[in-house]
Amino acid sequence: MEKVVIVTGANSGIGLALCVRLLTEDSQLRLCLACRNMQRAEAARSALLTSHPDAHVDLLHLDVGSAQSVLAAAQEVKARYNRIDFLYLNAGIMPNPQLNVKAFFKGLFSRNVINMFATAEGLLTQQDLLNSDGLQEVFATNLFGHFLLIRELEPLLCEADHASRIVWTSSSNARRSAFSMEDIQHRNGTEPYSSSKYASDMLSLALNRHKNSQGLFSSVICPGLVMTNLTYGILPSFFWTIIMPIMWLIRIFTNTFTLTPYNGAEALHWLFLQKPESLDPRAKYHSLTSGLGTNYTQPHPMDIDEGMSEDLYSKLLELEKVVRKILSERNADKEANGQRE
Repeated sequence: MEKVVIVTGANSGIGLALCVRLLTEDSQLRLCLACRNMQRAEAARSALLTSHPDAHVDLLHLDVGSAQSVLAAAQEVKARYNRIDFLYLNAGIMPNPQLNVKAFFKGLFSRNVINMFATAEGLLTQQDLLNSDGLQEVFATNLFGHFLLIRELEPLLCEADHASRIVWTSSSNARRSAFSMEDIQHRNGTEPYSSSKYASDMLSLALNRHKNSQGLFSSVICPGLVMTNLTYGILPSFFWTIIMPIMWLIRIFTNTFTLTPYNGAEALHWLFLQKPESLDPRAKYHSLTSGLGTNYTQPHPMDIDEGMSEDLYSKLLELEKVVRKILSERNADKEANGQRE
């Protein structure tokens, strides 16, 4: 039976590189590119079919930053497929990144340069906004929209006689210090990206605790330092022209500088080949590239408290109820206005 694999944020970067690797590994799988920009999704599909002409590649319109879009996409998925083998939660945003230039150049010529590039700790802040649902945009896109998608797809994901897999694209920038249980949306902070990624690490652990008995398994990966559209948006183009030779040089001495989307997708691809029972739910699986260019995957324990992960899971369930009520009232108002017209 063909495997059904859904990848969010699949039209570029790590998501598209993963799709290439999956089709190379298994040309018989049914691959669904779940994307916000359908024009780019069409281009990605065409590129995949050019290199894999016999592949089965579907498109799905999904904006994980919009609860209404998530619910509509989930209904479409349930109408199309009777199972989901892999759900790769890869879509994410880092809006309006601001770089601490002084700290950057200080770190560039220090012994801390590798850790600085790997984690961006002390370097990056972002200016977040509210979305149309009244949620913080980064939180909604990187975490809550994916959580809502999982909840809607539980009939396909949670089948006792069939193991389904969720894989989160996290980050080395996922830091406990950036997250607050009293402010899970990070309304009052300046590091929403780091907060959302740490929250996804915790959510993965909670999902395993609640859903493994129902056949659903969740894993987390870190792609390493990868040059994607998200990364390039952090600095002006002339900065990258100066820095890239230094980064390629540093890569000789560290394995976390994967640099290319293909290399960054290593752990995502590796997990596709593993049995879920063999994986550690408390580990983050890192894509690594040796100085000689060899790709491999290595697990590292996550700095996560089980009690905190359970509290987050409960808060997300409560928020889900609130969001569903808002959407229901909004749709009722639209129908009433339509009838009056």
